[in-house]
Amino acid sequence: MILHYIGVLLIGIIVGFLGGLFGKGGSAIATPMLSLIGIPGFIAVASPLPATVPGTFIASVEYWKSNLLDKQIVLWSVLFGVPATIVGSYLTAFTGATPLLIITGLMVLVFGLSFLFFPKEVENKPVEMEINFSNRSLNWRIRLVLVAIFIGLISGLLANSGGFLLAPSYARILHQPIKKAFACSLAVSVFLALPGTIVHAYLGHIDWLVTVILSLGSVPFSFLGAKVAIKSKASILERSYGLALTALGIFFLFKL
Repeated sequence: MILHYIGVLLIGIIVGFLGGLFGKGGSAIATPMLSLIGIPGFIAVASPLPATVPGTFIASVEYWKSNLLDKQIVLWSVLFGVPATIVGSYLTAFTGATPLLIITGLMVLVFGLSFLFFPKEVENKPVEMEINFSNRSLNWRIRLVLVAIFIGLISGLLANSGGFLLAPSYARILHQPIKKAFACSLAVSVFLALPGTIVHAYLGHIDWLVTVILSLGSVPFSFLGAKVAIKSKASILERSYGLALTALGIFFLFKL
């Protein structure tokens, strides 16, 4: 039993570091890894969700300190994403997740290949300053709202914080620099994880001991991952992110 929980702690460390490094909560990675060490069904799906909150928040603060957080993107993503997450969480009782997992896996794979083979970051590229929301085009604002609603629904249905789709969507669909995409993704993930946590706790899907052990590993290493990302060259970070997303997308699809 002790070895079992040591495995949970190691998963927390891995998930925390990758989450801080690539702007994601990490529950999408934690779930299959927990399943591999014998954590059953819904427990493996839902228990990582509350564990992502403290580590994701700490990593988000590090990006904020570096002036990489776009508050407008975060605010509008939360306003539209949180209600969608609540709806998605309740829909788990009525819908099958397999078709959604296939679509999600394909999206992650396509995003990963785009970062890997069609990078947009260049060395010494200045990070653009935050632009007033009213000065952004209507098309851009509509894209932001649609991204928030769609990923909110997926977050609720799959019991994760959505970071594995938020960051690439911000980078590719909203054309944000990669580090700003990570920063916004982490901040929004904190809020998207909360309603899903409440609903799945009510449904009895969370093993709180697993959650606490995951948090012990993920919190300090989320901070470390964010530190590494902030200091890394954007072009190298983008290619590494593309490789990680590609691997995650392939894993998603073969796991089904």
